[in-house]
Amino acid sequence: MGKIMAVCISEKKGTQKKDIKECELIENFGLKNDAHGGNWHRQVSLLSYEKIEDFKAKGVQVVDGDFGENLVVSGIDLSSLPVGTKLTVNDALLEVTQIGKECHHHCQIYHAVGDCIMPREGIFVRVIKGGNVKTGDEISVLK
Repeated sequence: MGKIMAVCISEKKGTQKKDIKECELIENFGLKNDAHGGNWHRQVSLLSYEKIEDFKAKGVQVVDGDFGENLVVSGIDLSSLPVGTKLTVNDALLEVTQIGKECHHHCQIYHAVGDCIMPREGIFVRVIKGGNVKTGDEISVLK
């Protein structure tokens, strides 16, 4: 079981996401008002809180959403979850669709420090069943 540490969206693609603390997960779309939502396989991105903290320990100042992540999750090794894994947060049901990603146009973090953890550590899910998500909520891996 893990914990939601941040809920982030951006209104336009190519911009950093901002932590809005709470949002609606919409079935077959993603987070309400997020520019990356839509009927595709990368509706919501998740990144490990612990991996972000490791990155910060290198002396890099980042805030939630800087890597383009929608949900910051503590307590689950996200990058080890296989595609097809189901996750629950409150009434919402999510399914892992992709581990990591190839960055064609490096983000602002990469250009500033020469590295970004999202391509290695981030995962993507689609929303099978909608619901609300907020900072502090529990998130679980279904067995």
